[in-house]
Amino acid sequence: MKEVIVALDFESAERALAFLDRFRDGAMKPYVKIGMELFYAAGPDIVRQVVDRGHKVFLDLKLHDIPNTVRRTMRVLSDLGVDMTNLHAAGTVAMMEAALEGLTRPDGTRPKLLAVTQLTSTSEERMQRELLIGAGMAETIAHYAKNAREAGLDGVVCSPWEARLVKDACGPDFLTVTPGIRFADAAADDQVRIATPANARALGSDCIVVGRPITAAEDPVAAYQRCLEEFVWNAQ
Repeated sequence: MKEVIVALDFESAERALAFLDRFRDGAMKPYVKIGMELFYAAGPDIVRQVVDRGHKVFLDLKLHDIPNTVRRTMRVLSDLGVDMTNLHAAGTVAMMEAALEGLTRPDGTRPKLLAVTQLTSTSEERMQRELLIGAGMAETIAHYAKNAREAGLDGVVCSPWEARLVKDACGPDFLTVTPGIRFADAAADDQVRIATPANARALGSDCIVVGRPITAAEDPVAAYQRCLEEFVWNAQ
């Protein structure tokens, strides 16, 4: 499984749909991520509209609450027709198990469920100093990934630089979805642990999440194709 997921980090449904209109002329229907900004601005209806257009959707809301609240929320999200969603691994195994229960429909089907390990904007120094996590970044992420696997989840969100250690800790079929992707000639913006699409492929990422390098590009379709060439096509 190799996927380039385009982050629809827009402040309105109109802007998000206008962006997707640029992909309508060809056969490409990019897998997209709908995160908090767009979901909170436009509500669940934007998810339904994007699904109706034929796009796979990663609903990136990073739930983190008591198990019962997360269970009930996932029950609502499971009806939106998305392909993948997530929560924070820091919410404990019990919360992740409750999420999986809520996400699973009566017929046994469900979207894939991922746990966020540490955000790609977080450095090891800040994790230890501000979050008081004494272990190193690699040890923390491997432990969170093992907890997610124990809870029955499908994989984790991590930086490309931790993808291989997650695979080593949890097995080759445990998914690694990696944001923090930048082209070699682009700025890092607010990300810390970043990699190029080609780096991510070599490091073992299954899916990369790409936002501004595509959405803010002069030619988003060409930027998307460049990601496909570097991450998917060259991996075959």
